[in-house]
Formats: sequence, structure tokens, C-alpha cells
Amino acid sequence: MQGPVTPAEFIAGLPKAELHMHIEGSIEAPLFMQLARRNEVAIRWATEQELLAAYRFRDLQAFLDLYYDGCRVLVHARDFHDVTRAYLRRAHADNVRHAEMFLGPQGHTSRGVALRTVLEGVFAAMDEARAEVGISSGLILVAQRHRSEAEAFELYEQAMPWRDRILGFGLGGAEVGNPPSKFERFFRRCRDDGFHVVAHAGEEGPAAYVRESVELLGVERVDHGNASLQDAALLRTLAQRQTPLTVCPLSNLKLNVVSSIEAHPLKQLMDAGLRVTVNSDDPSYFGGYVNDNYVACQRALGLTRHEVVQLARNSVLASFVPEARQRELLAEIEAYESRAGAWIG
Repeated sequence: MQGPVTPAEFIAGLPKAELHMHIEGSIEAPLFMQLARRNEVAIRWATEQELLAAYRFRDLQAFLDLYYDGCRVLVHARDFHDVTRAYLRRAHADNVRHAEMFLGPQGHTSRGVALRTVLEGVFAAMDEARAEVGISSGLILVAQRHRSEAEAFELYEQAMPWRDRILGFGLGGAEVGNPPSKFERFFRRCRDDGFHVVAHAGEEGPAAYVRESVELLGVERVDHGNASLQDAALLRTLAQRQTPLTVCPLSNLKLNVVSSIEAHPLKQLMDAGLRVTVNSDDPSYFGGYVNDNYVACQRALGLTRHEVVQLARNSVLASFVPEARQRELLAEIEAYESRAGAWIG
């Protein structure tokens, strides 16, 4: 890439990591319909067009209602394999070199799908992707915050046979009425046992939820974190500690967290000195994979080439890869930046 390139072309070739993506939220409509037929699962939509028309959400809860209903098409290990492999294939096309994916087992085990079925399918796809195209990946199990802390502990114990394959534990689901403090003991257990910990906070919830995640749960990353701007002292703390935020711009737009990408706080968070990363969240539902998010933000917020590269660097620095792999990925980014042509347009 020696000659001049557009920002979109530059972003397309830029090595990066993705740290906030839900496997169940990456089922594209054709695969969704295929899985429903394959598993003889009755669904509300007769065609792909009808399904896609349902992807208009007034808020997070409206999305989650459809999201959890859609999970019913995942029944066998083969299904979890196919969905995970499809995402990793698509991520590789976006030059994602490392992906840390979320999975919410409680939504599957509660309807009778064994955790072994879920994890064996996902891990098989991760191993295939690494062997075939070199993309590394990790799996973070998410406890649903509308459930009890006791249920989170049950998930934890069920997952222990695979502890060597699990990267960490997170917290997801509808924020309203479910503060992070509800899971303080659970996260202490995860930390004490050596797992990485992250939590969704500050998407629809207030800055206080971000503060609880950092101070009470001891998270290493905050997933979303938009509301941090409401608390100047919290912003300073996040900047000083370089606590990463895994921001999801197109998701925020589709769920009406922001009125437009131009109004998105990503640039403000960067300017405040925070370690911000860009991610896709649930790409099939929100109409964009990681590069789509980069391009949308670059255009709407006027991000410079340096800022785009910094976002990619942040994605690696915020990841949980071993130090040697981190150095390798940062070197890839540096080499790409040095050989890529000047921006045009």
C-alpha cells in the first residue's frame, strides 16, 4: 500500500484487536434462518427480510428481548461452532488479529443446553481459526445481571472443567436496576482465582455504575463506559489508571444511546486521555463489524490518521494477550503505518 489511500482503505488494512463482541450477537440473518430450519425451531419470522425488519430497537431492553429469543436457534455444538467460526472469519477479513469474545452461557443452560455443548462448539471454532488463518482469540463468560449473584456462582462452578480455556468473566445484560455492586462477591472470587474480569457499565446506566465496576468489582476493562463523562473525578481516575473502555459506536446509535455518531463521546473520551477502543458489540443486529465502526467514527468525528492508529494500538494494549503476543501485534501496526500511503479525501 505505497500510494495514497482513503481513510476507509487505510482502516481496512490496519491490524487491530476486537475486545467487545457477543458471539450470540453475530448470527447473520441467513445463518439464523438456516439454524432455525436445521434444528426445527419455530421462530416469529418467515423470511430473512422479516427478521432484518425486526432490527429496529427503541432501547437496550427491546434489543435484549429479541436477542434472547434468537438464542433459541443455538442447540447443538455444531451450531455454536458455526456461529463462532463465521464471526472469526469475518473478523479476519477486517484485519482483526486477535479477538476476545463474550458468551452468555446462562441463556443457553437455562433452556436445557448443556454447558459442555456450548463450550466445545465455541472452542473448536477458535482452534480452527487460529490454525487456518492465524487469528488468536479468547473467551469471556458473561453473567447476566438481571439474574442473582448465586446464579453467577453456579455458572462459575459449572465452567471450572474448562478453566484453562476461559480467559475471564464479565457482566452483561440490562443495566437499569441492576448495579454492578450486586455482584461484588462474585467478581472477588473470579479475581482471587486468577481470571480476568470486565463489566458492561455506563451504556444506559449512570457514571456511578462505571465507578462501582472499577472500585468494587475491580474490573480491568469497562465495556462501553460512555457515561464516564458525567463524572470528572471518575474520568481522571480512568485516565490515570489507563483503564480501557471498549466502546461500541454503531451499537450505541442503534440502541438510541446517542442520537448520531457525530454526537458520540468517543473523541471526548480520547481527548480526556482514556484508553479507548472501538468494537462492534453485536454486529449482525447493529449493522456493522469493527471496521464499519472505525470508518463511521473517522468520518463523523474527523479522526486523524494518528488517532485511528492509536485506537488500534489501544485495542492491543487493552487486550489480555501474553506480553510476547502483544509486542508482535504492536509491531504489525507500526510496520503497517510506516508503509501505508498518505491519506486522501
